[in-house]
Amino acid sequence: MRGATPGQVAAAALIAAFLAVFLVLPVGTVMYVAFTEKGTGAFTLVNFADFFRTELFVRSLWNSVYVSAMSVVWASALALPLAIVTTRFAFRGAALVQTLGFLPLIMPPFVGAVAMQLLFGRNGSVNLLLDEWLGFKVPFMEGLNGVIFVQSLHYFPFILINLSASLRNIDRAMEEAAQNLGSSGLRLFRRIVLPLAMPGYLAGASLVFVKVFDDLATPLLLNVKDMLAPQAYLRVTSIGIADPMGYVISVVLVVASVGAMWLSALATRGRDFSTTQRGGGGLARRQLSRGEAVLAWGAVGLILLLVLSPHLGLLLLSFATVWSFAPLPDGYTTAHYARVFGESSTYIANTLVYASLAGAIDVVLGTAIAYLVLRTRLVAREWLDWTAMAALAIPGLVLGIGYLRCFYGVQLPGGQPLATLWIMIVLALAIRRLPYALRACHAAMQQISASLEEAAENLGADKARTLRRVVVPLMTGGILAGFVTSFSTAAVELSATLMLVQSNSDAPLAYGLYVFMQSAAGRGPGAALGVIAVLLVAACTLAAHLVAERDHRRKGGSA
Repeated sequence: MRGATPGQVAAAALIAAFLAVFLVLPVGTVMYVAFTEKGTGAFTLVNFADFFRTELFVRSLWNSVYVSAMSVVWASALALPLAIVTTRFAFRGAALVQTLGFLPLIMPPFVGAVAMQLLFGRNGSVNLLLDEWLGFKVPFMEGLNGVIFVQSLHYFPFILINLSASLRNIDRAMEEAAQNLGSSGLRLFRRIVLPLAMPGYLAGASLVFVKVFDDLATPLLLNVKDMLAPQAYLRVTSIGIADPMGYVISVVLVVASVGAMWLSALATRGRDFSTTQRGGGGLARRQLSRGEAVLAWGAVGLILLLVLSPHLGLLLLSFATVWSFAPLPDGYTTAHYARVFGESSTYIANTLVYASLAGAIDVVLGTAIAYLVLRTRLVAREWLDWTAMAALAIPGLVLGIGYLRCFYGVQLPGGQPLATLWIMIVLALAIRRLPYALRACHAAMQQISASLEEAAENLGADKARTLRRVVVPLMTGGILAGFVTSFSTAAVELSATLMLVQSNSDAPLAYGLYVFMQSAAGRGPGAALGVIAVLLVAACTLAAHLVAERDHRRKGGSA
């Protein structure tokens, strides 16, 4: 650790200014408007009193809490068997199961909602077959049930990934000690294994709750408007940015997001989950009997078929001529893809530009913040890291509303409001995805010994040259992984862009998907565009994995 140079102080000041203008100011403005009286600017709680006196808003709040909580329950029901089977048993195909279990995250949930309606709706494939064979239908997609169903299938990988990691890191000696004392089977799992894996489970569950609570497009596409995020969007778009109730709802969204993360941390505070062996040792994997293997594969296959059904439905819809009141499409065509490439190439081009710029901004900021935090003695440098990470708890809808309120009144020389420029979409995407790139860059910086930089400086290199010639090349794997993660998630971001897009010529792919899916006639081309989006994100996810593996092998070979 060394003292800060003028260049480092300047870099920290620029980063702080960027975060202040494009994160703190918009969110702070939303908070300010919610707590002030319209016209006078005086502090008031009347807006919140009006919120809780309005039956629609109170119902929307409870509906959002209910949908988020039930989504966590059903996501847990999907993730828990997959995590147990792939970590507790010698299960052939565990890596494939984990990979397939990650796939739902690469599809925007609102796109999956349309496919799920065709498969599980009142007149969808499953209910038509149930009605024909058994004489009844199941309301999978009715009202709040539909939102819960779609969100559970989409976000359960958060629990699967975190819970699996925690199960793998449990100390084998603890399980063996419990077995020596007579514990086994379900009792062993309930009393020893699951409590030790609780940090990973709670981390995933809190993410599911926050993501579902903040989601805007899925309820709107399912025509469920009595939830908080849709209500905030409808208030701003129908009444205008001067209406204080949209800001009040935004504050409630932020408080709920922060509260969910705080409760997740509080649940594990004061409890010891540490292992006694370095690296944990891992749980002992038990061999499955033939009957157990058949049951395990049956359960895993059923879950994977269910969670991958939106992808199957989307693919069928993208080639369907007509698909209505029938288990499968009446015919197939490639015309939807031709229309997408002919008419919607602007969406794809804009997405590539916006997501690339957002990813570049994120890795530059992430690298700079990681360096300042880990390699300098700047006063309050940790605040840069904390402020950037705070974007995780800010819903995209809130950020979009804040941008409109802050920048719409800023007029450019031609009279155009600043908030209507396409670059504002890029900045919103960059702020939203900055935490992902920052964590990747931070981890990469932690793996670089400070002695390498000191050696370069002893040989005559200044700090800037050392950073450029030594630090950044050694961080390449982390930087690329951060860029790809930011790019792939920004490519399907909708909440913030839905508020900021002013014309189709500036719209990205996610906005185009939403527009197409609004009408039955546009759902075929929308599905084709959705398949393109899924392939794009899948390619980025694969690239991130390959980059991480190559960097790991390179570092392992040079060690």
